[in-house]
Order: sequence, then structure tokens, then C-alpha cells
Amino acid sequence: TETPLTECLKDTVDRFLPYWHETIAPTIKSGKKVIIAAHGNSLRALVKYLDHVSEEAIVKLNIPTGMPLVYELDEDLNPIKSYYLGDEEQVKAAMEKVARQGMAK
Repeated sequence: TETPLTECLKDTVDRFLPYWHETIAPTIKSGKKVIIAAHGNSLRALVKYLDHVSEEAIVKLNIPTGMPLVYELDEDLNPIKSYYLGDEEQVKAAMEKVARQGMAK
């Protein structure tokens, strides 16, 4: 299957979830730590799935570029907590920058 030039979030979630279930989740359950480097929409799909974020809320989520987001998961891969690595003010500024990019259209 060819990767589309553009993709709505629903399609991204539909494409991401099989990879989560078939590859990422088993790797985590085996005790390994996983780093996911991805585009904003793919990361939104991950956050939407893990945190059960609504359609309305996920489109307002501004994931900062290049800022590591850490999830601590329980044995069933439910989030215990999540946080960005970095100074709180830097994270906030990076989120605001992403929000402004979305408004520039």
C-alpha cells in the first residue's frame, strides 16, 4: 500500500493501531523500552489511543516538535502517567509554537 500524500487523523489511527498491537505492544510487554520518533499526526494517534482522547479534544492537542513525550505504562499498557522531558516553560513555548503553526493556514 502506498502512503498517501495527506491523511486525516482517522486514517492515521487506522494505520497506526495494527502496528501498535502487532509490533510496539509486544516489544514493551517483553520488557524492552521503546522510542517512537514520528510525525505529529502519528503521535496524535498514539496519544488518542493511550489516553482515550475524544475526536474534539485531539485536534486541539499541540504536540511540540522534537520534545520527548514519556509514557509510563502498567503491565496492561495503560498509562500511569505521561510527561514531556524538558523545562516546563520550554514545553509550554513549544506547544504554543505548534498552535500558531496551525493558525497560520
